[in-house]
Amino acid sequence: MELVQLIQSTLARPAIPVPVALLLVLFAGPLSSHAQRQTASASPNASVVNPAPSNFFERWQSRVTRIQSQQPKWIVPIIAPYPMLIQVFRADFTRQISPTHVHTWNLDASRGLNLIPFSRTEFDVLLPPFLEHGDRTLDGFGDMSFQAKYRILSANEKHGNYLLSSQLVGVVPTGSHKNGATDASINPTVNGGKGWGRFAVIANVGATLPTGNTANLGRTVATNTVAQYRVSKFLWPELEINTTRWYGSARDGKIQTFLSPGIVVGKFAFQPHDLKARSGFVAGFAFQTAATTFHTYNHSLVFTSRYIF
Repeated sequence: MELVQLIQSTLARPAIPVPVALLLVLFAGPLSSHAQRQTASASPNASVVNPAPSNFFERWQSRVTRIQSQQPKWIVPIIAPYPMLIQVFRADFTRQISPTHVHTWNLDASRGLNLIPFSRTEFDVLLPPFLEHGDRTLDGFGDMSFQAKYRILSANEKHGNYLLSSQLVGVVPTGSHKNGATDASINPTVNGGKGWGRFAVIANVGATLPTGNTANLGRTVATNTVAQYRVSKFLWPELEINTTRWYGSARDGKIQTFLSPGIVVGKFAFQPHDLKARSGFVAGFAFQTAATTFHTYNHSLVFTSRYIF
């Protein structure tokens, strides 16, 4: 929406911006900017002035647009961590099959709300998943997590097409009925990626470091490599390689690797005619299969749903 007020006198008066509500800003997508024309009767040429965003939420969304314009527009992988900064409400669902053929549903898979509050920074509130077991194990919620990410280097597709970021996850042991860890942990990770036209590779390495009970929990180092290709505006096939190594505990020295082909579709914009709007919906699925002799589960079917704003 554009509000234009023509001024016939020599004094120009700016248009009054339309107030917006919080839900409209955060869940209906960024608003279109209001343009203002100033006309001086003594001058033959009229000038166009774009006023700055008028309230907290407009300024927030304008800042996020500027921050995201400085990084590649790669799709977020289905399973692996990612180097991009995004604003999204996300929920994933996985169905794992163990070596003893027990089925376990993981509802939400520790996803949640991702925000970009400052330049180069993302802060996430990762909700506790609900685990539904196919055996006599009691169902219940898992652990609550929080994540902070800092984008170290970035260049969009026109200026190098690369990304480097670091992140830190803190896990709080809120799980019920042994569906979570016995102690808190911190998870530092380094993410990077490079693109070549429609093709991009994302890689990361991270560790899980418990704050206690290390002899039983052990420490893990996880590495992920993602190859993705943009077939069309809405279609992104990918292949992920997800590897975990254990240090300490009963699994000391064990390594498991999964091959995870998948497809992501979107973003389907809610305001397709507004080039500045970011709001839209993304969905996808992947199928994990164990590629090593040791594995904690055989297969996993992963669904992802994302509301981007």
